[in-house]
Amino acid sequence: MTTKKEIEKVLDTIPDPEIGISLMELGLIYNCAIDRDGKVEILMTLTSVGCPLFDEIVAPIEEKIGVLPGVTKVTVNLTFEPPWSIDKVSDNAKALLGF
Repeated sequence: MTTKKEIEKVLDTIPDPEIGISLMELGLIYNCAIDRDGKVEILMTLTSVGCPLFDEIVAPIEEKIGVLPGVTKVTVNLTFEPPWSIDKVSDNAKALLGF
């Protein structure tokens, strides 16, 4: 059975399509969980409410998480609470972004 840590490791390989930095490093992933039935739920945000790239971000998440051992379903939920801010970005990503 896949663990939360393994899911997070995969999420760390998926880049934001505009910025090219991983979703985890950007602080866009708020939570992920897997239940006993293999259903994965990911709670995430976007850098802005009007970002048109949600579908482009969700597709690789569903694809890469969906092939992990024991995963039966992947659901990605979008939230803007709390709002994303640069404070959520890892130090490594801040350096890459010039902060």
